[in-house]
Amino acid sequence: MTNFLLGVHHIAIICSDYGRSKAFYTKALGLEIIREVHRAERDSYKLDLAVNGQYVIELFSFPNPPPRASQPEAQGLRHLAFAVADVDAAIRHLGAHQVVCEPVRVDEFTGRRFTFFSDPDGLPLELYEVA
Repeated sequence: MTNFLLGVHHIAIICSDYGRSKAFYTKALGLEIIREVHRAERDSYKLDLAVNGQYVIELFSFPNPPPRASQPEAQGLRHLAFAVADVDAAIRHLGAHQVVCEPVRVDEFTGRRFTFFSDPDGLPLELYEVA
């Protein structure tokens, strides 16, 4: 059986402060809310988010989640990258939401420009210029 994977369905993120993370992902990053569910039995929220209509992120809240190392070179998920047409315009947009980006770098293999920034819990995120 070759090529049984059809694609990435979604990325799940657990946040420490649901309101702060919801605002970050919907206002600063502009992701669209597909569905928001409060699961009272777990004292938890689940927020399904999309980019351009494509379901990509499940944002979860749980009471007292343990912290996790999130440096890009730590074991585990390295980072989540978002494709952008203009990295400079995206950096300006994030700056208007008080999000600080690292200096722009150039991918030595593709020549494409990119930068890193963090979500409210320190999860490394990337903007990768594709146009």
